[in-house]
Amino acid sequence: MRIGKAIWLVALAGMLAAGGPNIVESVRAACASHNLALAEHEIQAYRASAGATPEMIEALSWLARGALDEKQYDRADKYAVETRQLSIDLLKRTGSGDASIVTALGAAIEVHAQVLATRGQRSDAVAYLRSELSTWAGSPIAARIQKNINLLSLDGKPAPALDVSHWLGAKPEPLAAIKGHPVLLFFWAHWCVDCKAEVPILARLMATYGPKGLRLEGPTQLYGYTASGETTPAAETQYIDRIRQQFYSPLGNMPVPLNADNFARYGCSTTPTLVLLDRAGIVRLYHPGAMTYDELVTQVKRVLGVRGPRS
Repeated sequence: MRIGKAIWLVALAGMLAAGGPNIVESVRAACASHNLALAEHEIQAYRASAGATPEMIEALSWLARGALDEKQYDRADKYAVETRQLSIDLLKRTGSGDASIVTALGAAIEVHAQVLATRGQRSDAVAYLRSELSTWAGSPIAARIQKNINLLSLDGKPAPALDVSHWLGAKPEPLAAIKGHPVLLFFWAHWCVDCKAEVPILARLMATYGPKGLRLEGPTQLYGYTASGETTPAAETQYIDRIRQQFYSPLGNMPVPLNADNFARYGCSTTPTLVLLDRAGIVRLYHPGAMTYDELVTQVKRVLGVRGPRS
């Protein structure tokens, strides 16, 4: 089944139903306290009174993630398979979904793939994800699926090319042109608080290892809005540049390729996403989410061949 882009744009605009118990937050809290039995009870009680609503399905996806975190793989897979089927049933029945279904379906696919990989079936997991990527091409979960493919298969492979035809800051060079230098790719978004929090870590890293050959590029993309509500590409580009100069100036005149295709190619459904390439352009780190200085410096020293005490 292929879901059209228009339907998914409607899905993105969906909001949690007003009123009633917040089943998603209840289940997330129970999972955070490692009480899967309580989370399951909350879902069963909600479903008995309200049915398989988008919120209930999203809550079930969080239960799948909770079971995965607890290393209860059979249980996680059971919840993931049920979440996926309920999501598809709802989409078939209504012709559209809401943000809860986007979240739930993406999580269900992710959990099933991770369970396969944990069981030693990494190739099966990648094949499954590639099949799902074909099915959901053009939807908001495509980047999330690509992220999981990259997590399982990109390490040790040549880095995908970056489109550097549009940029902010210093003019970026194609990755092929800077082989011989390790490169840290820092995918960020203008609205991302965690991205801003990563700036002093990256600035410290570049102050020490930039002189030793490390390059930094910060791809970003348009998201269709600004803080003031302007939605034109020109207005958003100007807004991103103001954000870049205000919050990212400690990174110097970091080249910022501006292209959504880069995010799709690298599966950046999470910001920040950090990708470290060695001197030959091979991916040595693919990490959705923020990293500490200690975590990053260990990886950078490895690709630079630096030994000795932590700097």
